[in-house]
Amino acid sequence: MSIEPSREPASTHVEELVLVRHGESVGNVADAEARRRGLGRLELETRDPDTPLSEQGRQQADVLGRTIAGLGPNEQPEVVLSSPYARAAETAHVVTQRLELGVTLDERLRERDLGVFDGLTGAGIREAYPEEAERRARLGKFYYRPPGGESWTDVALRVRHVLVDLASMHAGRRVWVFTHQAVIMSFRLVVEGLDEKRLLELDRDEPLGNCSLTRYRRDAGGALELVSFADTSHLAASEADETHESARPEAG
Repeated sequence: MSIEPSREPASTHVEELVLVRHGESVGNVADAEARRRGLGRLELETRDPDTPLSEQGRQQADVLGRTIAGLGPNEQPEVVLSSPYARAAETAHVVTQRLELGVTLDERLRERDLGVFDGLTGAGIREAYPEEAERRARLGKFYYRPPGGESWTDVALRVRHVLVDLASMHAGRRVWVFTHQAVIMSFRLVVEGLDEKRLLELDRDEPLGNCSLTRYRRDAGGALELVSFADTSHLAASEADETHESARPEAG
């Protein structure tokens, strides 16, 4: 007997769900530089929750805000939720300032907690925590929980609770969520009923750009159907560059 992965039920009755990854952050820039130089730790002075957008990230958010402001009233968001982390909340506020919409911060949308790995590159993890690196290699990226941190399945549990609230509080409305890479991938896991193998394939093969849009709409049966993933077409014809992260052992 085959067992199908659990899928978010058709009672999730928001009309549209748009997941926005934050614009490029100072942390994204520091990570790229650390990997380029072969460093074990990012040269970053802020806590992960306080790390702001880079200048490029603010420009990306402004482009998205102008794009949304130009949409018709039946296409613009009605409800906006955001991770409280600075890079996501700042993206949300820049985007919505032209729409006269409030932003509700929800700690369940924060990035995955990397615990003792916070601020380390893959090389730094292997050097400082070789036994943990070996344990992660055995267990796999999906279920592994770093000391003091979260696994991807922990993030998925947060997402399941968010979806329950959306169904009960925002039925029939267009909801935009400003968040992080691991959280967006966890939404895909839950909403689409993906399994571990398929999720990790998507994470590896389809980069999730900064300020990208992942869009679901309610289908005729009431379930959320994926319309687009990692869409950055609003940046392609603008002055803002598209930015992506290379594959990382632990990060988001």
